[in-house]
Amino acid sequence: MTAIIPAESLPQFENMIYLPMVLIILERDREVFEKGAFKLGRPYIAVVEKAIKAVRNDLKETKQYLRENKMKLLRVGRDETTTEYTFFYGGYEQNRRYLNVRLRNRTEELLEVYLMQD
Repeated sequence: MTAIIPAESLPQFENMIYLPMVLIILERDREVFEKGAFKLGRPYIAVVEKAIKAVRNDLKETKQYLRENKMKLLRVGRDETTTEYTFFYGGYEQNRRYLNVRLRNRTEELLEVYLMQD
């Protein structure tokens, strides 16, 4: 069964794809700053920790939205060029493929957004 995902729900599904990736990158970067030989590492760590907190908050809200609307995301496959996800919504499911380069580029864009927040 296939149904069109409502326009207001699609960004929530995509948040469940991208935000965990952003979080992983930020947590790894924090480790680099903590272990690195920076003369003044604390400012970098503070920026990364602030971004982590914002991503975690947005991810929590996204999970709550999916739960309240009985939505689910499942990664079903990956190859050299694409990653496939199944979106479950209202008893229906929809398969979507994302180019890995698109996933990387969008994750990078979001990383920049979260690091630039005040």
